[in-house]
Amino acid sequence: QLQLSESGGGTVRAGESLRLACTGPGLAFGNYAMGWFRQDPGKERVGIICMSKSGKVETYSDSVKGRFTISRDLTKNIVHLQMNDLIPDDTAKYYCAAQSGGPPDFCSSSYRTQNYWGWGTQVTVSS
Repeated sequence: QLQLSESGGGTVRAGESLRLACTGPGLAFGNYAMGWFRQDPGKERVGIICMSKSGKVETYSDSVKGRFTISRDLTKNIVHLQMNDLIPDDTAKYYCAAQSGGPPDFCSSSYRTQNYWGWGTQVTVSS
């Protein structure tokens, strides 16, 4: 079910940064674990980072640890993915997802358990 909207993607060179944004006017983000996923054509959508309802962050992808951070502003109902020191392997379509249910610290890296998605935003990193 689509209720989210991503923005901020684009084409950058290796070493540069991008900041993705996720909004969801119909959802109160404080009631959801918010995650970022990415997907290459023909491959499965993979969870990379998540912030639980309580604000706890889990990073699922070793390749982005230390480079990607997730943040949220509950007053504006927006979640950001800050991506620094981008590399060509980061090239993918990036999706924001919201998951309801579970305890306050819960996050899931599985795309199967997410309740809401956006259309995604393309990130392309050239070498």
